[in-house]
Amino acid sequence: MRLKSRLNGWFLSIIIGCFYLASCVPARQFEDLQKKNKDCQDENGKLKSDNLGLTTRNTELGAEVEELQKRISNLQKDTSEQGNAMRRLTGLYNELTKSYDKLLTNNEKLLAGSNEETRKLIAQLNKAKEDLQKKEDQLKIDEQGLNDLKSSLKDREARVAELQSVLSKKDSAVSALKKAVTDALLGFENNGLTVTQKNGKVYVSLEEQLLFASGSTIVEKKGEQALKQLAVVLEKNKDINVLVEGHTDDVPISGTLPSGAKDNWELSVLRATSVVKIITKNSTITPGRLTAAGRGPYIPMEAGSSPEAKRKNRRTEIILTPKLDELLKVLETN
Repeated sequence: MRLKSRLNGWFLSIIIGCFYLASCVPARQFEDLQKKNKDCQDENGKLKSDNLGLTTRNTELGAEVEELQKRISNLQKDTSEQGNAMRRLTGLYNELTKSYDKLLTNNEKLLAGSNEETRKLIAQLNKAKEDLQKKEDQLKIDEQGLNDLKSSLKDREARVAELQSVLSKKDSAVSALKKAVTDALLGFENNGLTVTQKNGKVYVSLEEQLLFASGSTIVEKKGEQALKQLAVVLEKNKDINVLVEGHTDDVPISGTLPSGAKDNWELSVLRATSVVKIITKNSTITPGRLTAAGRGPYIPMEAGSSPEAKRKNRRTEIILTPKLDELLKVLETN
């Protein structure tokens, strides 16, 4: 700025002088003044350009300094962590060294004593050396063990993440399956049919009144329609296992029913088998995916002997379970 002001002063003086001496200054002197003025302007332009370059370089250097400060901060953090570990090892080593030095001092004091005492001190000294060496070896083993533990924990974290991913996929598949089943059987809900999701499975519960007449094992028309619509969903979801469970109330059967069932347990098995046959007959589902089981009165939905409790317990449950092949593979690798 000072240089710029000085140049402007010179320039102004030259202009005034030119006006003052215009009538008497020879043309050559006027040309010299013009040349000096041009040189000053060129110099001023060069100084401005240099100033702009220095400003830009200053900004670049500021950015480089900031980056270097970040690197220094990171190095200081790493150095601090390594320093803590080193201080712990150094502290242990210093304690052992002090014990060793004390033994050396005592040994020097007692060298002039009896040979027996000297031998004892030498034995203690050797023992201290051995202990020191063992502790140093143990420190190395512990350090290696710590590294192995870190590596093992890292592997476990990766496997846990993989398991969580598989379980998340399974939960999503179960939720999607429940929605598909609910949509397919929408017209039957509140008419003896409920669809629930729990424990990673979808439960389709059909009351006796929807499927069977009292004591019968033949599926009624309205129940058969519900099973056909469910079979359409199961056909599209090939990775689903199907368990059909028959349930009864606890009222004993007197005599033999037309179906041939002599007790509630047999009746529940025959009803479950009838449901399985309806599903396989009206779909291309592989029979190996379905299981028919009879529970009889032994897993009631509602305890008690009231007519309402008995009605709820007389039911057929279709339990849909996603195959867990992917999850089992992950578990086997663990």
